Amino acid sequence: MRAMPRPLTGTALSLSALLALTACGNDTASGTAAAAEADTVTFTWDRNLAAEDEDPQLQETTAEVPKNPETIVVFDMASLDTIGALGGEVAGAPLDSVPDYLRDSLAADAFNAGTLFEADLVEIESQQPDLIVIGGRSAALYEDLSEIAPTVDLSMRGSFTETLERNATFLGEVLGAGAEAAAAVAEVEAGIEEARQVTADAGAGLGLMVSGGELSALAPAGADAAGRGARGGLIYDTFGVQPAVEDIQAATHGEPVSFEFLLETNPDHLWVVDRDAATDAEGAQAAAAVLDNEIVRQTAAAQNDQIHYLDPTAWYIVFGGIETAQIMIDDVLQSAQ
Repeated sequence: MRAMPRPLTGTALSLSALLALTACGNDTASGTAAAAEADTVTFTWDRNLAAEDEDPQLQETTAEVPKNPETIVVFDMASLDTIGALGGEVAGAPLDSVPDYLRDSLAADAFNAGTLFEADLVEIESQQPDLIVIGGRSAALYEDLSEIAPTVDLSMRGSFTETLERNATFLGEVLGAGAEAAAAVAEVEAGIEEARQVTADAGAGLGLMVSGGELSALAPAGADAAGRGARGGLIYDTFGVQPAVEDIQAATHGEPVSFEFLLETNPDHLWVVDRDAATDAEGAQAAAAVLDNEIVRQTAAAQNDQIHYLDPTAWYIVFGGIETAQIMIDDVLQSAQ
């Protein structure tokens, strides 16, 4: 199950100084110890020990990861994306959660490692993995999984682009694909900048999530840029959309909103994520059908054909990784067509 190279386009990029990884080893050392050090990469992050509803309790955590691992288990879909984009192959994952467009990142005989919230520890241990990657929803699995193999948490920390660069560079170092990682990050950053040029003159917008026939307004993440608000804030924080309301959270008294709210705020653009489509909710009404009503049709966004339906899997499930970032960029660029 060793990684096989796949082609990747892009331009070179100097890597960020914020990167918290170093290749271990000493050029002047000799013997077995030096050879062992040269075959590992050190990754350090702040692990949150607190429960979801508690104030963060961060503990610096370090993992020594072998280079060119033969058996990789991944619980973080953004990392699965990036590993595949860099020519790697994943031996195990929560198979029911892997989007169709990322299945090429899996080995032909990939095993089911459990779910995003509950690992199949017996199966994983039997496969003797060299590396386990967690992040986001699966971050709480660290204690159990780190007993089996070197485990790293690649959750979002910092901005979207900072996280993408840090994780891609780390995975590139592990896979022996450092140049490919730099090129991929450069291509994504150039694409985001192009998308921001489109949104800069596009007028005000409102991010909207539709689920179960109900609407939720999305707000810039602000201080929660690396937390639960990061996903909802991407359209503003990463892609530069000007919010239709100065303080969306205050204006909505939380997230749920009515159709009348859309008419009152009257955004030039609506950026819509269909959560039910992302989660394959049975019998759910499509977001486009939910928004097809007389009130919404009176908004500037509807009258000017500026209701944009974003790829639900990319924006809600994965929202990270090399291929997914390109999907998101394309979604924004298409608004100018």
